[in-house]
Amino acid sequence: MKKKIVAYKPLPADVLAYLQEHADVTTVDPKRHDAFVAALKDADGAIGASVQITPAMLEGATKLKALATVSVGFDAFDIADLNRRGILLTNTPDVLTESTADTVFALILASARRVVELAEWVKAGKWTKSIGEDCFGVDVQGKTLGIIGLGRIGGAVARRASLGFRMNVLYTNRSANAQAERDYGAKKVDLEELLATSDFVLLQVPLTAETRNLIGAPQLKAMKRSAILINASRGPTVDEDALIEALQNGTILGAGLDVFVKEPLSADSPLLKMKNVVALPHIGSATHETRHAMNKNAAENLIGALNGTLTNNMVNPEALKR
Repeated sequence: MKKKIVAYKPLPADVLAYLQEHADVTTVDPKRHDAFVAALKDADGAIGASVQITPAMLEGATKLKALATVSVGFDAFDIADLNRRGILLTNTPDVLTESTADTVFALILASARRVVELAEWVKAGKWTKSIGEDCFGVDVQGKTLGIIGLGRIGGAVARRASLGFRMNVLYTNRSANAQAERDYGAKKVDLEELLATSDFVLLQVPLTAETRNLIGAPQLKAMKRSAILINASRGPTVDEDALIEALQNGTILGAGLDVFVKEPLSADSPLLKMKNVVALPHIGSATHETRHAMNKNAAENLIGALNGTLTNNMVNPEALKR
């Protein structure tokens, strides 16, 4: 008998066809909460993204053995609860590394050279003479990039920074990244030194209890006044109110943000009124090629998990002990 899978996001036709070869697939709109929860109760597995899956939603879902998130982040799930229930969670960490690193570097360049602000200025018909210092930005090449969290994506950004822009790379991480140190000259330092000496501070950490509000008012004050904060990890890793105040007061020079505490970002957010902020709609991995690869990878993860053949991309392998 085929396994039963709930798909709670639209999937490319070929990915859906792949799942249907291996299982009976029910597509559910997660906004229809009761229908979604009811479908989970009869499912062996589920695949989707961008929906908070709470313990209450899994009550009675006794057949559920695996969940596949079409993302690298997994803060939408209660891992301890999944472990208790013996439900394996899989993610898609590798296929989005390079496109997300491209987005990060786009934020660095756009923030430093005021690309968005000046492009809008030109479109508004304000370019009537040769530009002066009021339109100048700051250099990227040769500057110091401090990366908080040198994992896959952080390492890909370090490669771009070191080899492409001759940047000095500092980083903080739970463990040393030998490859980045060897190939990109990255230097592991404590957070205090990173904040004090970096021209660009990049957050590339998962959202956990330890990283929530990791960058707040004290950390922003510890940065150079000429520094730019880049966040492409999770919005709540930064105290947004403290960041707004720091940007308004000139505590730091600017910010490039792809993530926010609440998404979509409210149209009345003070961040949208600041010329020294580049705000993107969480596009980290949003290319046609990468999103397709993520969907395909997640589907393969789910079938592998249900068949007991999966060997990688397991967020909580300890769940298998249940």
